[in-house]
Amino acid sequence: MELLLWRHAEAAEGTPDLKRKLTARGERQARHMAEWLALHAPKKLRILASPALRCQQTAQALGRPFTTDKRLNCEGNASNLLAVIGWPEGSAAMAGSEAVLVVGHQPTLGQMAALLLSGAEADWVIKKGAVWWLSNRTRLNEMQTVLRAVIPPEFVG
Repeated sequence: MELLLWRHAEAAEGTPDLKRKLTARGERQARHMAEWLALHAPKKLRILASPALRCQQTAQALGRPFTTDKRLNCEGNASNLLAVIGWPEGSAAMAGSEAVLVVGHQPTLGQMAALLLSGAEADWVIKKGAVWWLSNRTRLNEMQTVLRAVIPPEFVG
């Protein structure tokens, strides 16, 4: 399974938190990353996004259908995210997909990356607008998580 973690692009400050919009810079970040993903991400990609407006706008930059999942909200945690995507095997909801792309928040995405790569939750930081690409494989009868790429928005813009 391929897993892409995409932190929402830069958003304006304010309240309520779920209604914060992308800034002009955030819109550029989302657009540039979406262009990179269109060229490099697996073709059969299931996209899941937090209901927060900034995540919705980031996901919309892809111009592809996506599913909004309330379990990906700002108060989510790595365990919830694992359940949503069914890592590492995928889930029935992902049938026919090669990969899943999650558009979400800190600290959840960073905690998820730490858990999958180190075996323990930690407060790793994923930059706004960045994508972390992970995959799983079996080597010598052992399940391994592989970090395939970390792409910050300034590398594709």
